[in-house]
Amino acid sequence: MFRSHVLVCGGTGCHSNHSEEIIKEFNNLIVSQGLEKDVQVVRTGCFGLCAVGPVVIIYPEGAFYSKVQVSDVEEIVSEHLVKGRIVERLLHKETETDSAAVKALSDTNFYKKQTRVALRNCGVINPENIDEYIAYDGYQALIKVLTEMQPQEVIDVITKSGLRGRGGAGFPTGRKWQFTKDAPGDVKYVACNADEGDPGAFMDRSILEGDPHALVEAMTIAGYAVGAHQGYVYVRAEYPIAVSRLQIAIDQAREYGLLGDNILESGFAFDIEIRLGAGAFVCGEETALITSIEGNRGEPRPRPPFPAVKGLFGKPTLLNNVETYANVAQIINKGADWFTQMCTERSRGTKVFALGGKINNTGLVEIPMGTPLRTVVEDIGGGIPNGKKFKAAQTGGPSGGCIPAHLIDTPIEYESLLAIGSMMGSGGLIVMDEDNCMVDSAKFFLEFTVDESCGKCTACRIGTKRLYELLCKVTDGKATMEDLDKMEELCYYIKDNSLCGLGQSAPNPVLSTLKYFREEYIAHVRDKVCPAGVCKSLVNFSILKDKCIGCKMCARACPADAILPQTEIMPGKKLPYLVIDHNKCVKCGNCMSTCKFKAIIKK
Repeated sequence: MFRSHVLVCGGTGCHSNHSEEIIKEFNNLIVSQGLEKDVQVVRTGCFGLCAVGPVVIIYPEGAFYSKVQVSDVEEIVSEHLVKGRIVERLLHKETETDSAAVKALSDTNFYKKQTRVALRNCGVINPENIDEYIAYDGYQALIKVLTEMQPQEVIDVITKSGLRGRGGAGFPTGRKWQFTKDAPGDVKYVACNADEGDPGAFMDRSILEGDPHALVEAMTIAGYAVGAHQGYVYVRAEYPIAVSRLQIAIDQAREYGLLGDNILESGFAFDIEIRLGAGAFVCGEETALITSIEGNRGEPRPRPPFPAVKGLFGKPTLLNNVETYANVAQIINKGADWFTQMCTERSRGTKVFALGGKINNTGLVEIPMGTPLRTVVEDIGGGIPNGKKFKAAQTGGPSGGCIPAHLIDTPIEYESLLAIGSMMGSGGLIVMDEDNCMVDSAKFFLEFTVDESCGKCTACRIGTKRLYELLCKVTDGKATMEDLDKMEELCYYIKDNSLCGLGQSAPNPVLSTLKYFREEYIAHVRDKVCPAGVCKSLVNFSILKDKCIGCKMCARACPADAILPQTEIMPGKKLPYLVIDHNKCVKCGNCMSTCKFKAIIKK
């Protein structure tokens, strides 16, 4: 038994901030201090609060150290692990108390309004150790299913729970399992969509990095329920840590007899293979994903037939995403009624979001369905930095829509978001403040979908390109009011005529911003002004001559030599003031950020 456990975040975010070097330094110093029999260092998955990483938590005290550097490890070892004294300067500010104790993580604003179901083991266990997963009730659901339940009983529990697909569309999971089970055919497949392509989204990646056995167990349960014996996980090649840990989990499960032939001597056989995706966003669409697994170019197919009837290699195929599967074992263990307690009438359970953008607490959050957006932004997210005002939130990534400030109390669940022109999506949630231009934001997301279109159907291939060109006219100040009408008409044409979900949802950011921020579009078109000061073609920088002291700091920062001194010297000043030559100005903003006297304005 170890008296202390040092948990170090091994998720991609902290990994990029040298958490591996931190782990190595802990191990070296623990050995040098003769503590190797008393202290264990554990590499975990993501804790969620990415804004303060790298994160180190030491138990049993529960000390949450944030923004830890390799140089801090020696102090933590000598003070905390040797002398038993908390290193207060490294404590996350919300866990500090007036006494020698530390505040529990569950009492902090970031965690106390979350309910961790899909993320239950992330940041808690070593994802590369199957014994730790088993110690947290891992594979108990699989044992229960194989020894106590018939396949139809498993599907009935999932159906009763009301679990819906967490990949974006929200299709009832139990119904999809039933369709696959009922489809004729002796050979069936179970597949997992881990091709998480939304900008800013990392929910599935974090589950694979922090709790890969949850996916292995759930896919095996699904295989038993629908009558499949082979599973495939389609995961982005850009997720090397997730791929490595998932392969370790698969190998360990095989070694323990939890994958392969005659699992737990039940007579049921099931195995899983990994297939790497090449980074095409369109392969997140189920038929394009299936085509890619088969070794072909990732392009969508017309539906019907749906994959549950004709999927991989022409056989019935069950396809869910990582987060959907991550709920399955707990539903089996705790029952459908337990799952429905965290819900609204039509949206059951919890949802994981990657919270990013203009927000203090960026990271991974999991909330009960029906939680108001305000709770996520103001409580869990810690509000907007620098005293700025909340302007909008984009949910669903490039396929979603924006939620304006006056709808901040909208409950986060499938139907409520659709009703206001947004969508749940896979779980990206980007917060924007008063400095964001909504026209520019819509253009950003549309540019992404233009690049990611597979080009198979005309509506998406050409329509999104023409729509993007119209947006460029708006941000360049060259559009007319008639162009706004053309944009709206084109949006509905693309939605109605595209082959797959990529094209059908591509216009959503444009339509939602036109609906809620039309005055910004009109300002760009009629007044030739970007109210947020973002669109370069509509922005000019000017120097206030009565505030300028002629120090030339701005001129030295200008990459275009566009700032020149004048001959006139203002009263009370020693040097001539400066002016900006707008013919040379590249509108980089260096001058404004450099000036300490607030003598440069943007308008």
